[in-house]
Amino acid sequence: MATEAPTAGEYIVHHLTHLNSTGHAQKAVIDWSVWNLDTLFFSIFLGVVTLFFLIRAANKATAGVPGRFQAAVEILVEMVADQAKGIVHSAESRKFVAPVALTVFLWIFLMNSMDFLPVDLLPKIWQLMTGDSHAYLRVVPTADLNGTLGMSIGVLLLCLYYNIKIKGMSGWVHELFTAPFGSHPLLYPVNFLMQMIEFLAKTVSHGMRLFGNMYAGELIFMLIALLGGTATVFGFVGHIIAGSIWAVFHILIVALQAFIFMMLTLVYIGQAHESH
Repeated sequence: MATEAPTAGEYIVHHLTHLNSTGHAQKAVIDWSVWNLDTLFFSIFLGVVTLFFLIRAANKATAGVPGRFQAAVEILVEMVADQAKGIVHSAESRKFVAPVALTVFLWIFLMNSMDFLPVDLLPKIWQLMTGDSHAYLRVVPTADLNGTLGMSIGVLLLCLYYNIKIKGMSGWVHELFTAPFGSHPLLYPVNFLMQMIEFLAKTVSHGMRLFGNMYAGELIFMLIALLGGTATVFGFVGHIIAGSIWAVFHILIVALQAFIFMMLTLVYIGQAHESH
């Protein structure tokens, strides 16, 4: 007996549901009982791919005329190094921060690029592998707020580390209570509250910016896919035209969002080196 085709709303909801550890959707903004297994798998896998290419480029680097692969990597390395030099003024810190920024840029670029795969390709393959026609799978890790906030929290931890390393624990604690309004006992609570709000706002906006752009891009690709599913010539032609235009535009979004996340990482770490 043939199964009834899903409605447009059911199709989108299905594609926006994660393969997770519980079998049900996340019910709260913070829910530690839910682990989005697809986000974990694709982010870790693409992280390994990023490290593989960087290690391969380092091992094959020569002092002579570089090949195309080495030249492309060198351009990226120089770009990130120049940005890091202008933002993080400690040469010692840049030895670690610049490679981190390069890795973050390439890693996010690859995760964002998963959006270029046909919407139903990997989910359909997963359904065939599991034998479950309703199996869930989302393949863009950066379209999951859990993933992007996880990365922004990682950047926050680096900022805290460099605050303590550069200023010392006592110096940083002193700054928490005396900046930005001055060293007066009555201002200590206000200063501390402002510092906490700043850390929270930077971390949340850092992750939300990447998530919002990639989630919207993923949703638009789904709407275009639905347009192609209509049994009309207009729908088919519109699907091809809209899909091609959005794919070209989305290439810019994918690269730009990776660059913005990397730059904000450098900016926030650079701010941790500055005293108020």
